[in-house]
Amino acid sequence: MLNQEETIEYLRQAKAGDEKAKEALLVNNTNLIKSIVKRFLGKGVDYDDLYQLGCLGFIKAIKNFDEKYDVMFSTYAVPMIIGEIKRFMRDDGAIKVSRAIKVLAGKINRFIEEQRTLTGITPGIDEIAEHFSIERADVVFAIDSSRYPLSLNGSDEGDEDEGTELIDRIPSSDTQDDLVDRIMLKTFIEKLPERDRKIIIMRYFRDKTQSEIAAELGVSQVQVSRLENKILQKMKNFL
Repeated sequence: MLNQEETIEYLRQAKAGDEKAKEALLVNNTNLIKSIVKRFLGKGVDYDDLYQLGCLGFIKAIKNFDEKYDVMFSTYAVPMIIGEIKRFMRDDGAIKVSRAIKVLAGKINRFIEEQRTLTGITPGIDEIAEHFSIERADVVFAIDSSRYPLSLNGSDEGDEDEGTELIDRIPSSDTQDDLVDRIMLKTFIEKLPERDRKIIIMRYFRDKTQSEIAAELGVSQVQVSRLENKILQKMKNFL
């Protein structure tokens, strides 16, 4: 594996058009790409196609990475790889985005545009998360799930980073493993029926007991236990 200094040097060479440097980066990050790809298996897309999509996302990361982001390149590459795969699956109808996520994405989109108009600066993930009182992973998920190509996936005329999408220039400080896990978990929870989603949220995000959940939902504790186990099994298969 390349260390950070070696990675940066290869990135500089690759961005200057050195195909061998680009190939070296791909080879040394094969395990990273595969670790993300395997999370999308069994969802209607062949492994080879998923891997090619992951590589395309990785190439985009090479093209758009900026040393000023002050993050590890692998950390930056993860949402790019996920985004490339999910865009394909979304367009192919394999992933359905909930209305709540679409609404949040629209609000984030407007906030980004307002801040760019007022300050001339694109707000980062931390700033967006603080403004909406949500977690950073939720920001990444909402942006990646959005359908606003003219604003989030477009570039500004005269921008010195011409050709760089706005979404690609928003840095994240999450580690790559945390980011992958949290985005996939968010995807799973969003696909659950309302009652199952409430059980998971109350049980694991609000630290409520099965008895407390049963009282709130008007069912027995045994039924909550049975439902929870069934949901966790589905989660295991999904992740």
